[in-house]
Amino acid sequence: MSYGYGAYKKTAVSTASKEQILLMLYQAAIKNCKKAIEAIEARQIAQKGEYIGKFQDIVIELNNSLDFEVGGDIAKELSSLYDYMLFSSTQANIKIDAEPLQGCLNVLNTLYEGWSEAIKSLKAAAPGPEEIKK
Repeated sequence: MSYGYGAYKKTAVSTASKEQILLMLYQAAIKNCKKAIEAIEARQIAQKGEYIGKFQDIVIELNNSLDFEVGGDIAKELSSLYDYMLFSSTQANIKIDAEPLQGCLNVLNTLYEGWSEAIKSLKAAAPGPEEIKK
């Protein structure tokens, strides 16, 4: 990675809102899951392990960021989905099988779309600067 690109990414993360960081994490998890599937299909065993490792690191971070006091049942359900993805990706890694990762990818895409819509709805419902001044 070039220095300029690395600096750009670091700035993008350090200036992002919590919502943007959440979406960035999901995007990175989706990207690494897809790359792991491609590596398995190409029989690139070392790359498969690398991408699955990155994918699992992101899922662990998402799971660790859950607030069970505030999130209640939703946080518990998300934690269960993250556990499923960790288990499935481990199975994919051990068996060198892309199918469990396809299930993870489906869950990730669904969660990403849901969070994207929720964030858009919150922003649309939030009062604008003009309304706050009133």
